[in-house]
Amino acid sequence: MDAQLLDDIKELLEKLHGLRDAVGLKSKQAEIVHLEKEMSVPGFWESGSQDKVIKKLKALKNAVEPIVEAEDALEDTVVLAELALSEGDEGAYEEARDEYYGLRKRVLQIETASLLRGPNDSRNCFIYIHAGAGGIDSCDWAQMLLRMYLRYCEARGFESDVIDILPQEEAGIKRAALHVRGGNAYGYLRSETGVHRLVRMSPFDVNRRRHTSFAAVEVMPEFDEQGEIEIEEKDIKIDTFRASGPGGQHVNVTDSAVRITHLPSGVVVQSQSQRSQFANRREAMSLLRSKLYILREARRQEELAKLYSDKGEIAWGNQIRSYVLHPYQLVKDHRTGEETSNVQSVLDGELEDFIDSYLRMKAG
Repeated sequence: MDAQLLDDIKELLEKLHGLRDAVGLKSKQAEIVHLEKEMSVPGFWESGSQDKVIKKLKALKNAVEPIVEAEDALEDTVVLAELALSEGDEGAYEEARDEYYGLRKRVLQIETASLLRGPNDSRNCFIYIHAGAGGIDSCDWAQMLLRMYLRYCEARGFESDVIDILPQEEAGIKRAALHVRGGNAYGYLRSETGVHRLVRMSPFDVNRRRHTSFAAVEVMPEFDEQGEIEIEEKDIKIDTFRASGPGGQHVNVTDSAVRITHLPSGVVVQSQSQRSQFANRREAMSLLRSKLYILREARRQEELAKLYSDKGEIAWGNQIRSYVLHPYQLVKDHRTGEETSNVQSVLDGELEDFIDSYLRMKAG
């Protein structure tokens, strides 16, 4: 048994104590107490402000609880390691070691979460995927990216729904929109905005030649309050249509899908995942607010303007990340330098290292 384990556990505990100060844990705990008192006041649930308070309380608890729980677990692990070393208990030592490795991963996640300081990081988000240059291969690549983000959301504990999808006739998709709900969803996923490049032996080429495909990903914070992004009724055109799908009993037979065109900007959004026209309209309006926000920000930031400009190509020179399946295996983020040869794990949704390195780069 190595006494270094106890030093490592104590060092990790000190690191967590430092994170308490970095995220302002005490002030957040005081605010939680204040909000819980506010919720207990008679008439609160009829006040009209309950949704904002509940949302704020949930966000605060999401920031506080992981740190408190990890601290308690680390303190218990310190005691277990001290007992194992003093009594020569091999079983207790192995248990303490396993706890340490698990907690080290949790502290890294907490450290990453502490980097989410943007004004919209705590929001839910929409992910928009567009196939780019590369024909049918790019449509297939867009579908692979959709699967990757669905897998990431599932592993992260986020709720996700495909609210719009346009299949390509032969294979893959031309575009898709994904609605993601969960603590700091936008904060984690905003790193994915940009062009993604795939290099592989094409399954659609009878000569099995190597093809390069592109798809663009846009990640937009969700705005569900009209006061944040104003949209006037006179500025929108609403069309309804029958939702498309793979066929069978689950296809809607009514015109429940909704398409909304924002006339001043030309932005078009649609939702067809819900069974009622009202629900699809509400989801489409939320997506429109998000797109208008990004469009507004793009006018201030030239690097985002390409995503909405006709001149911005989903092709060579604009990619943020490359996924190479042939002649070697490598995923590399061109902004941070983060890379891995385990391509399949990334395509299965393991994006944590890429997201972490991006957030650290931005925070630095």
